[in-house]
Amino acid sequence: MSPSQGLTIGRLAAAAGVNLETVRYYERIGLMPAPDRTDGGHRSYRAEHRARLAFIRRARDLGFSVNDIRALLALAEPGGRSCAEVKVIAADHLEQVHAKIADLSRLAAALEQAVRRCGDGNAPECPAIQVLGGAGRA
Repeated sequence: MSPSQGLTIGRLAAAAGVNLETVRYYERIGLMPAPDRTDGGHRSYRAEHRARLAFIRRARDLGFSVNDIRALLALAEPGGRSCAEVKVIAADHLEQVHAKIADLSRLAAALEQAVRRCGDGNAPECPAIQVLGGAGRA
């Protein structure tokens, strides 16, 4: 695909559902490879860029850190390392997800208690504010 047939940065961003500045940021930090340039100096992206950006966006949506994504991308390259290394990254992330779920469950319980304590909303002091402020913890 010649640079004149490639995607503009705007079309690439739209195709991946990200902001144009996000594409530039990923290029700056090395997650996205530099694209070809047209004779006029404009970026010209190939299908490989679109696939890579889609991978990055999905990984970010799943909560992977930039460093984890960098490692996963390196492992996905031809001649990359074994699936065992990917498993280590995924297992670590899974542990973090379970910890977040536990935190969210505690938050849900505290908010449920606060909402119940609010009753009809005529309490002199707001129980929800107290719970959020750390008083009256569940």
